[in-house]
Amino acid sequence: MIKLCGFAVSNYYNKIKIALMEKGVPFEEEHWMVSQEPAMLQRSPMGKVPFLDLGDGQTLTESQVILEYLEDAYPDKPLYPRDRLARARNRELIAHMELDLELPARRLYRAAFFGGMLSDETKQLVQKELEKGVRAFMKIAKFSPWVAGAEFTAADCAAAVHLPLVSLASKTTYAADAFGEHADAVKAYVRMAGERPSVRKTNEDRKAYMEARQKK
Repeated sequence: MIKLCGFAVSNYYNKIKIALMEKGVPFEEEHWMVSQEPAMLQRSPMGKVPFLDLGDGQTLTESQVILEYLEDAYPDKPLYPRDRLARARNRELIAHMELDLELPARRLYRAAFFGGMLSDETKQLVQKELEKGVRAFMKIAKFSPWVAGAEFTAADCAAAVHLPLVSLASKTTYAADAFGEHADAVKAYVRMAGERPSVRKTNEDRKAYMEARQKK
């Protein structure tokens, strides 16, 4: 059986967890933290999570690569549209979310969520990057009702975990939501996504993991 390796707070881990549940693929979860220890590097060359343990000593890394693999390996419940351009648009949405929203916002996480420090220079730089990222993303996102259109797709596996983090990190840092005039639409989308069984289960597991860690 496939093993999803990582930890329940990671948004990239949760992106794959949602995809696995949406596709109905049986899987087990194996706890691994980001590390440069030899045992980790043997399974994930950069020491990152998530990675997929396929059995027989084979692993697969990088969440988007894993998502594409799952689509090819388990095509019965597709997460990408069949039309080639629509599939490309779906990947385009994920790329904008991860490169232009989540990646800049990640520089805020330590200060926003874990009590770290953040320089004014970094705050200003990230704010400008997020403004551009939001503008680009909102130009192509549909929210009708799902992020790519009428159906829940791979883009929603990403959006359901990335958009809340970007919103929360920006509100904590700047006292204003990075999505600005689109904040209400994003909030409504996140609420709707949270009602989907795969997303609800993932969120519940994330909260339980955080509560357990805080008790230690």
